[in-house]
Amino acid sequence: MTHRAACLAVLGTGSDVGKSVVATALCRIFANRGLRVAPFKAQNMSNNSGVTPEGAEMGRAQIVQAEAARTAPHCDMNPVLLKPVSDVGSQVVLNGAVWMDASSQSLYSQKDFLFAESRAALDRLRRAHDLIILEGAGSCAEVNLMANDIVNLRMAAYAEAPVVLVADIDRGGVFAQIVGTLACIPPEQQARIGGFVINRFRGDLSLFQPGIDWLEQRTGKKAFGVLPWYRHFRIEAEDAVVIEGPRPVHPERDADPAVAVIRLPHISNFTDFDPLAGLDGCRLVYLEQPQDLAPFCAVILPGSKATRADLQWLTDAGWRDRLLDYAANGGHLLGICGGYQMLGAWVRDPEGIEGAPGATAGLGLLPVETVLQAPKTTTLTDFTWDGIAGTGYEIHMGRTEPPEGCGLMAVQARNGVACADRDGCVGAGGRVVGTYMHGLFDTPAITRRWLAGIGLHRVEVDRRHGPAARDQAYEQLAAHALAHLDIEALTALLPVSLRERLR
Repeated sequence: MTHRAACLAVLGTGSDVGKSVVATALCRIFANRGLRVAPFKAQNMSNNSGVTPEGAEMGRAQIVQAEAARTAPHCDMNPVLLKPVSDVGSQVVLNGAVWMDASSQSLYSQKDFLFAESRAALDRLRRAHDLIILEGAGSCAEVNLMANDIVNLRMAAYAEAPVVLVADIDRGGVFAQIVGTLACIPPEQQARIGGFVINRFRGDLSLFQPGIDWLEQRTGKKAFGVLPWYRHFRIEAEDAVVIEGPRPVHPERDADPAVAVIRLPHISNFTDFDPLAGLDGCRLVYLEQPQDLAPFCAVILPGSKATRADLQWLTDAGWRDRLLDYAANGGHLLGICGGYQMLGAWVRDPEGIEGAPGATAGLGLLPVETVLQAPKTTTLTDFTWDGIAGTGYEIHMGRTEPPEGCGLMAVQARNGVACADRDGCVGAGGRVVGTYMHGLFDTPAITRRWLAGIGLHRVEVDRRHGPAARDQAYEQLAAHALAHLDIEALTALLPVSLRERLR
């Protein structure tokens, strides 16, 4: 008989309620107990993506969960990734590679095929692991979407997975979230839900106990626990909802120097900057509304899923002149991926990769032009910057060639294949820098090099930085969950054979 791993599903009452965090915690907890654990999310919608050791693209959230589970990420863990390029359209990444560009309507016509592909990916994972932690998407009770659902209750039913329902008390209405979710789904799906977890609690938990008792009596479902809000560690966010609507910042009023990231409408891979956010003595902020940039030590243009549209937004919003003034007055600018393309003279899209064919003038701060073209580059990349070795990843459909002598990095290997390429460009006497390299700040020595270049020599970057810091955070998250969740009750949802192994 073919081995099939047990499955446990973590679904939510809505978007950004904490499904990813709970799933990540369970991955580390059960990995620590000796199981071969893998995460799985049939369909993810996010512009935060990463690259597997095989050079396939998948959502960052499942890469984080794979790290927590101490296993190599594989695109089977996220077979369908939707990368929004507009309010109604997305690039569809299937099994790690670009498959098509689709509107919301055209995507629905492919749901049966995508469900079959997702089931096949889950089946492959189940043959190689002991436990699969499934994560849902958004709310599992969207009645208008249930017929074509491939990621929530329909996938849980296929996997024969008991469900943990996650709700967020911080956004209010947690009783209605849980009771309403159960009321919106049919009885056979209600029966699959073993209980609930309430996330982001603040205050005296004893005062909330009557509410927990009421929920258990009203729903007949077990409360697996209440997770208090945490600030003593950081877990990468799944999507950009966590940085929406940032307010103007006044760094001159703060004792610590500040670095600004422009919050583009189609921002991607903003988790690149999490290592900077975790530094003592340096403040990282996101800016959306134009403001004076002079007080900032550096300004970063991040990745974008729609470079030309976001370039136009920089002009329309008033950022273009602010950025040019900042550079002219000695400011330090860093562009990563789409941000690198924006720093050049032109971004050309002759084939309509991002929309209507055409060309958009860049900021003109680097002597490069970009041509958007297929195929997409998805690589794990080994490089050196000023002799300092680092590892990052590239995800882009642009080709950008710097003039001789202006390159930033020497590239030694992509996806394990040796090469002798250059990446990036340097201008304005070293004050304006662009690169395609995501994960730039995962390497402590590279972070020190960049900080020194913007005048922050005294900011300390210790060895527990980047991947090491993330691993420590997974341990802290697991300890946090163990302290506040009934892990034995959650374990009781698993098959007897697996429970016996965990004794």
